[in-house]
Amino acid sequence: MCGIVGYVGAQAALDVVMAGLKRLEYRGYDSAGVAVPADGGLAAAKRAGKLVNLEKALVERPLPAGTTGIGHTRWATHGAPTDANAHPHLDNAGRVAVVHNGIIENFAVLRAELTERGHDLASETDTEVVAHLLAEEFSATADLAEAMRLVCRRLTGAFTLVAVHADDPDVVVGARRNSPLVVGVGEGEAFLASDVAAFIAHTRSAIELGQDQVVELRRDGVTVTGFDGRPAEVRSYHVDWDASAAEKGGYDYFMLKEIAEQPKAVADTLLGRIDAAGSLSLDEVRIGAGELREVDKVVIIACGTAFHAGLIAKYAIEHWTRIPCEVELASEFRYRDPILGHRTLVIAISQSGETMDTLMALRHAREQGSKVLAICNTNGSTIPRESDAALYTHAGPEVAVASTKAFLTQLVACYLVALYLAQVRGTKWGDEIGAVIRDLSRIAGAVERVLETMEPVRALARTLASKDTVLFLGRHVGYPVALEGALKLKELAYMHAEGFAAGELKHGPIALIEEDLPVVVVVPSPQARSVLHDKIVSNIQEIRARGARTIVIAEEGDEAVAPYADHLIRIPATPTLLQPVVATVPLQVFACELATARGNEVDQPRNLAKSVTVE
Repeated sequence: MCGIVGYVGAQAALDVVMAGLKRLEYRGYDSAGVAVPADGGLAAAKRAGKLVNLEKALVERPLPAGTTGIGHTRWATHGAPTDANAHPHLDNAGRVAVVHNGIIENFAVLRAELTERGHDLASETDTEVVAHLLAEEFSATADLAEAMRLVCRRLTGAFTLVAVHADDPDVVVGARRNSPLVVGVGEGEAFLASDVAAFIAHTRSAIELGQDQVVELRRDGVTVTGFDGRPAEVRSYHVDWDASAAEKGGYDYFMLKEIAEQPKAVADTLLGRIDAAGSLSLDEVRIGAGELREVDKVVIIACGTAFHAGLIAKYAIEHWTRIPCEVELASEFRYRDPILGHRTLVIAISQSGETMDTLMALRHAREQGSKVLAICNTNGSTIPRESDAALYTHAGPEVAVASTKAFLTQLVACYLVALYLAQVRGTKWGDEIGAVIRDLSRIAGAVERVLETMEPVRALARTLASKDTVLFLGRHVGYPVALEGALKLKELAYMHAEGFAAGELKHGPIALIEEDLPVVVVVPSPQARSVLHDKIVSNIQEIRARGARTIVIAEEGDEAVAPYADHLIRIPATPTLLQPVVATVPLQVFACELATARGNEVDQPRNLAKSVTVE
């Protein structure tokens, strides 16, 4: 959600902060603002809407130059997206400025206390109370980091806070609880941001911040403590991609670039997974082989696109390991009193590693004694740090809000986890696992071939721009692919789109079929499960007989579907369980092109944020 940037060093802070905010635009926002301590005071500007509105305001009324600053792009929670509710928020004296990501749950009580003490709060936000509380504590301590620690101990909820003070203009202080914040360390300068993309043009040296920690940034170093003031241990790491990876590279949209990057992302996620002995290995496993052999149930928790990856993983895990597997929406998981124990393995899937629903579900699982394995694309993020094992996807930065390459690499990671469990538990022989790995190694090339044949899909999408509804059907692993195709269309084209298990058609959804209604059908391989294939051919005939326009995704060489397809999209033949990796790609291209034809913003769809960091 919200983007946060802080800087202290020798450069013009406003330039660094504004550039960082631009790199965080993908996260989704509806207002933006900056603050700079300078000339003995504190100057701030903020505007509702996109960054261009803030840039215009800064041209009309420039802020004084300074070498310390903070900035923010806000996604509204408390209060509408207005100038007054935009961040930063200042105290009544205009000496302290605060930006915030998350939700402060006890803000109403704190606001009432501040009002009783004579404070005048000018916004509807929960954030503004922090500025006033910091002002009070700073007046007593003259130490912004200590003031932040004292304030944080009074707050409940999930929050990242970053603040500056006019009386100490060479320091930036940040704090985090259940919300992302990372430190960048340069030569004589330091950065704070909700994502490394904000400072990657300046440094690739980063520091993880842990739960309930306060960080103080000065030119000559970084100090991290707990909320209790005790020195905290931190882990430094090197970001393995550079600024160019977060640029469009000649594409009109980040999403188009990220779709094109999928063959490399898939290949990179597979790299280095086989050790010298020929066995499969993961990134960070702190779960013993004996414990994994005792697992009697796997539960996958995820949200949105990651949830669809989990649905596909269920097929692979149960088929290869014979362990029962459940897939749960993380947002619902802990509220239904799930049955967990020390023999349950929970797999948490999150691109950002900061998805709040998934993080809270993970914590609930650990409280019940379960081991947790994280599948994540972001090194150093909270979810893998709090898990017992981690497998990192190597998709690189994904800027577009609608996930593409992160989804495909999550699928690959899920297959690897399933194979690893099969290896540890002995449910598949080494040569069988090796055969699947070889099949996986060919998937990147198959994705490349799909991308080379997508122009007819783009042309078809343009002809459907005026449609109101598109339905998606699939069977077996094709059903989650249908759900993902429908989600992409909702996210990008703002159309009514639904995914159904094809076998459920006659149980209600077939009533939706009408003349010329576009229906996308994901057809399973005819090689592995002929009965399944025959059944979906019958489904296609059923909907076509009722006037639907059939858009069929089928493997090369599958001629049985050709007579019933108004539009036939070919994909390379792949083993049944792996087919989603290639079958999803045409649906991504289809949604992107249809959204473009409808004049929509592809990279930043309305009302959406890249990472959902509040519940």
